[in-house]
Amino acid sequence: MMIVGPLLIALLPGVLLLLVTWLFRKMKWNKVIRMIPSMLTVMAATILFYIGYVEVRGFEGAGYLFLSVFLLLFAVVSYILAKKPVQ
Repeated sequence: MMIVGPLLIALLPGVLLLLVTWLFRKMKWNKVIRMIPSMLTVMAATILFYIGYVEVRGFEGAGYLFLSVFLLLFAVVSYILAKKPVQ
């Protein structure tokens, strides 16, 4: 449950992130604008990692750490999706 909980919590913003990136790509917007959602997600994951490691610490902070890792994975997929050339 320690890993499944943060994964399920990260699914909603992760799927929304991928959807927004896909829509930006479908609208053929600039590459920098298409990468904004992934950059914001990386910043949010970094803040969650800091909160989990420095502020909360211990066993309870591990949930924040897992959540930040899953958000980083979604951000990497979004970044790859945004970097693809528009056809």
